[in-house]
Amino acid sequence: MGKIVAVANQKGGVGKTTTSVNLASAVALEGQSVLLVDLDPQGNATSGLGVDTRSVRYTVYNSLIKNAAIDLVRVETAVSGLSLLPANADLAGVEIELAQEDHRERYLKDALGELSDRYDVIFIDCPPALGILTINALTAAKTVLIPVQCEYYAMEGLTRLVSSIERVRQSFNPDLSIEGIILTMFDSRNTLARQVAEQVRAHFKEKVYRAVIPRNITLAEAPSYGRPGILYNAASSGSQAYIALAKEFLAHGEESTRERT
Repeated sequence: MGKIVAVANQKGGVGKTTTSVNLASAVALEGQSVLLVDLDPQGNATSGLGVDTRSVRYTVYNSLIKNAAIDLVRVETAVSGLSLLPANADLAGVEIELAQEDHRERYLKDALGELSDRYDVIFIDCPPALGILTINALTAAKTVLIPVQCEYYAMEGLTRLVSSIERVRQSFNPDLSIEGIILTMFDSRNTLARQVAEQVRAHFKEKVYRAVIPRNITLAEAPSYGRPGILYNAASSGSQAYIALAKEFLAHGEESTRERT
């Protein structure tokens, strides 16, 4: 059975979607079968993989609200081994449409159904808020990946998110755990960035990945071309960082499997 991983942070602008797109792509290029679920109404993961959010016929909204079969919604991407459940602005209506529904936190889990048996990894790109959509992602997921920008208030935001994850664990998903923490937008010339990285590592220890994602022009430019950075310019420092992160992510998964057996 594959692993379902929510990529989440309640703070915007931390590299969450960049991480979702590039890590999913890099893991797929390592030979894994990967599905990326775009659960953000902005649809940035969708457009970042070259899918036009304005013309796509079915989206994850149709699966959540209209019970559309996942096979109708899923599209293949330019990355070998990577499929996508796209999103567009329609998804914003979920917050209202599910507000009064019973078990509203389980809609994504139910929609994904047996898909985890068809993929090695399913990544869920969450919106930057702890609303119905993110709670659905955390209820469906086995683990959470947390991108953290190396800036002031990073620890404060991270602490709030960990508390939110604990509340979801207690209420909806007792098996939920933190997969790892990814340091993003790192500039080694910046004293504050170095201090924040040291502080996060000191507090969360082995949960913080060794691979660090730098500020990088390739990662900033690639979405406008509808390509992940590792296809747009694989040699760039940003792309190489995500390739290293993918290897580390997969190695962690192998270690966890060994520990359970």
